Amino acid sequence: MSNFVVANIGSYFVTPPAFDLGLVFKDSAPAVPLIFVLSPGADPLNNLEKYAESKKKTVMKVSLGQGQGPKAEKLIEDGIKKGTWVVLQNCHLAISWLGRLEKICEELPTKKPHRDFRLWLTSYPSP
Repeated sequence: MSNFVVANIGSYFVTPPAFDLGLVFKDSAPAVPLIFVLSPGADPLNNLEKYAESKKKTVMKVSLGQGQGPKAEKLIEDGIKKGTWVVLQNCHLAISWLGRLEKICEELPTKKPHRDFRLWLTSYPSP
C-alpha cells in the first residue's frame, strides 16, 4: 500500500514526521502532564534524559506496577516543590492506581508547581 501511495502522491504521505522533544516541551506547562503513548520498540526515555541533560534538569523516574504508586506520588510531591522532572513509566501496568494519578493530575494547578516541574508519563495503549 505504501508503495502505491509513494508512486502516486509522494513519500511525504507515508513518512512519519521527525519527533522533536524541544517542540513538545515548548508547548508544555508545569500543571499539564506530557504523555507518550508507546508502540512496540519505542522508548523515549533515552531521548528525554538527553534532552533534560541539555536543559540541566534533574529527572526522577519510576516504573509503575508492583506497588510503585506511593513512590511515584512522593516523586511528584518532591518535583512540584523542587522543579524536577518526574517520569512515570509503564502507566498501563498500574491500572488500579490510575484513578489516583488522575486525581493528582487534576490537583496540579491548585498546588502551584515550581515553574520547572514537568510530569512525563509513558504508557502502551490501554482501555
